[in-house]
Amino acid sequence: MLSAPRSLSVNPKTGVIIPVALKKNLSSKKKQEMDKLIFTFLEELKNNNNREWFTAHKEDYLKAKESFDAFINEVIPLVREIDPQVDMVTAKDCTFRIYRDVRFSKEKSPYKTNMGAYIARGGKSSQMAGYYVHIEPGASFLAGGLYMPQPEVLKTVREEIYYHFDEFSRIIEEPKFIEAFGRIEDDQKLVNPPKGFPKDFPGIELLKYKNYAVMHYVSDQQTLDGNYAGHVRKIFERLYPLNVFFNRIFI
Repeated sequence: MLSAPRSLSVNPKTGVIIPVALKKNLSSKKKQEMDKLIFTFLEELKNNNNREWFTAHKEDYLKAKESFDAFINEVIPLVREIDPQVDMVTAKDCTFRIYRDVRFSKEKSPYKTNMGAYIARGGKSSQMAGYYVHIEPGASFLAGGLYMPQPEVLKTVREEIYYHFDEFSRIIEEPKFIEAFGRIEDDQKLVNPPKGFPKDFPGIELLKYKNYAVMHYVSDQQTLDGNYAGHVRKIFERLYPLNVFFNRIFI
C-alpha cells in the first residue's frame, strides 16, 4: 500500500487525504484572540467605510484576513471528512474579496463589513452545493445548499426534486436539519409553477423556488468561542445530506 507524501495526511477511517498544513488545529486561546482581531477590524471598518481609512489601516486588515484564512484552513479538513467530494482547496481558493463591486449598486461603500468563505469542489466560484462560513459582528452565520444557481442548474435541481420528492422531503424534514436550519424558504420564488411540471404535484411550492440555500445564525459569543470549529462541524454534518442530494446532478 502506497503511503501519502509527508506534506499530506490520510484519515484512516475515511481515506480522505488532507494537506498537513491544513490539519493543524488552533488552540482555543489562540482562536479567541484571532476572532477578536477579526471582529475589532470589521466593527471599525463598519464605522469608517472609506478608502482613506482602509488605506491607513491596511496592516490591520491583513492581520484580520490572515486570522480568518487560518480559521478556514482549519475548517476545510473538517468539511472534507464530512464530504469527501470537496477537493483539496485552501482558504485562498474559498475566501471572498473584501472589496465590493459598486458599479451597479446605489450603495457605494467600497468594502464589505464581513468575511466569508465558500468551501466546495472548485472553491468559491463553484456552482456545486457547498459550505459557507460568514463572520460579521452581530450577523454571523453558516450556510449551504444552492444559492442563485444558474438557470440550467436550477432546472436540473427542480427535476431532481420532482423525480425524488420522497427522498428530498425526508432530508428537509429531518428533525436535526430543522433544528439547525429551520424550513427551506425563498422569498424570491415564482408566482406560478415552472414550465414542464404538473400543477398538482405535491411539492409544487418547492419547485417554484429559485434558491435552495439554508442558513444557521450564530451569535457573536458562539463565534468567539474557542471551540467554534466544533460547532461548525456539527452544523455542516446536518447540512451534508442536502448537499449530496444536489451535487449528484453534477456527476
